[in-house]
Amino acid sequence: MSGKVALVTAASKGLGRGAALAMSREGARVAICARSHGPLEATAAELPGEVLAIPADVTEPDAPARLVAATVERFGGLDILVANAGGPPPARSLDVEDDAMLAAVNANLLTSIRLVQAAVPHMRSAGGGRICLITSYSIKQPLPGLAYSNTARTGLWAWAKTAAQDLIADNITLNLACPGLHATERATALGASGRMGDPDDFGRVVAFLCSGSAGFVSGAALQVDGAGTLGLL
Repeated sequence: MSGKVALVTAASKGLGRGAALAMSREGARVAICARSHGPLEATAAELPGEVLAIPADVTEPDAPARLVAATVERFGGLDILVANAGGPPPARSLDVEDDAMLAAVNANLLTSIRLVQAAVPHMRSAGGGRICLITSYSIKQPLPGLAYSNTARTGLWAWAKTAAQDLIADNITLNLACPGLHATERATALGASGRMGDPDDFGRVVAFLCSGSAGFVSGAALQVDGAGTLGLL
């Protein structure tokens, strides 16, 4: 990834941090964003390569375009997009409320779409690019008690399958990385226990999907879940 420019959102901790770290170690110039300034700056200091840290809430409707513009202004282009956002609170299916469902759809569906829309023109002008959307293994096996997340993330999967077909002719790949339980604050908040993945290992999987070696991988949803998904499809 030497010389490539990557934007990774919600990257101050957890899975986003793992992805940013992996790509920086591979030689990419990386722009990262997060809402909290302190953790953002701490993560920026850990990245070995050139980094741009942008305080921002990626779920705000105008944030994706601003983040892409700032990345292009600093580095002169954009080759790789890793779209990530925090997950919604738990809820049972019949307990969902309109406002909370709309917030989940905004954070875990529309935010990724906005980021892709802002990034693609720069990738097209460069002759290609790599897009990876961090979502959840729940798109393959909906999880009990996570009705908001199941709904929004499965919608993203449907959109991504369509978008991948629209983009492949431009040498732009679009894939989903679907984590199971990893040692993150999100997993702790949901009461997870037992064997969990390492976010840094997950980040290396994302880096592969964004690499030159994955040029013919598009429209895929790669589960990184320690055999947590039981379905055959």
